[in-house]
Amino acid sequence: MVLRRLMGSFGTGPKSPRNLSREEASQAFTAILNGSESDALVASFLVTLRWKGVTTEELMGMAMSARAQSRIPCMGMSGLVTVAPPQDGHDTIPPLEVAAGIVAAAAGARVLIVSDRCVPPRRGLTAANVLEGLGLSMTWDSTEAEDWITKAGFATVSVAGLCPPLLSLRKVRGDMIVRTPLSTLEKLIAPPGSAMLIGAQRGPVLGAAVEVLKGLGHRRGVALQGPEGSVVPFVTKRTRGIELDGDHLVSVTVEPADFGLDGSVEPELPLFGPAEEGQGSSDNPVLCQSASDTVQAVLAGEPGAARNATLLSAALMLKACGRCMTIAEGVDAATSALDSGAALERVARLRSLIA
Repeated sequence: MVLRRLMGSFGTGPKSPRNLSREEASQAFTAILNGSESDALVASFLVTLRWKGVTTEELMGMAMSARAQSRIPCMGMSGLVTVAPPQDGHDTIPPLEVAAGIVAAAAGARVLIVSDRCVPPRRGLTAANVLEGLGLSMTWDSTEAEDWITKAGFATVSVAGLCPPLLSLRKVRGDMIVRTPLSTLEKLIAPPGSAMLIGAQRGPVLGAAVEVLKGLGHRRGVALQGPEGSVVPFVTKRTRGIELDGDHLVSVTVEPADFGLDGSVEPELPLFGPAEEGQGSSDNPVLCQSASDTVQAVLAGEPGAARNATLLSAALMLKACGRCMTIAEGVDAATSALDSGAALERVARLRSLIA
């Protein structure tokens, strides 16, 4: 078995773990996706990677394997930005990447959100939950996603639709409870060469995330540490990020006050007690409706924290794909698209494609 052999080579202690080469990591993940390894071995392998710390080479190898087994849309499409929020969603904030993506599309970008629904261990709110409340939907079909982007500039596609073997890993992910490198890997299933806006969790992972994008052949992108690993910046404080611009990595700080978009509170959802075992925020219909209502209010022009956060995220999408040169220019373009009604018109166009 591939995993058993590779795990035997990791070493015996935390002070001197052996890292896998890119080729070994690719072999390991290919074996996982092919279903040739037991759930116990898969869980042990993923937890071991988390324990020792996954490297950029390992992530690149696993991403290359996943992409090779995926049906990826929009290959070679110019002006495309792929948005990669946490696939297991959010617990306390609405997934405003939907509003931001629609606004960025109305401002001239082509936006592909790679998302999913009910992904363990968090089973949080995702773009899929919000879209249903808007009368839209996430697609599992890469061809359909490309068609929507061609005609309306925006689509949300299921990462499990792009790479179906990921579905078989849901049970073991739920049983493990903790997040593993899978949570990072699935954000990397994207059209090669597209610009990227990728969410990153807290900790020293920003540089690694951008190094992986660069190693996979992307030339433009931003890794951002928004709330709960979101691609949407904070409005109550600065948000850290790193931009990939060709061969260069540049530190990015999003300071909402610089654009008049600061606030005293973050966009939030109603408070509920802990979900039942095996469930999460996405299983709560009240939270799903609240998240959709928040996005609908933003698109309708309602002022507040959600609007401000949406404009900042849309500006980053526009900057990442090269539509705007600076965040300030992106904020101006996003504001114009929202206030002119162009974003709402984009929603109507998307509904006509789905009908």
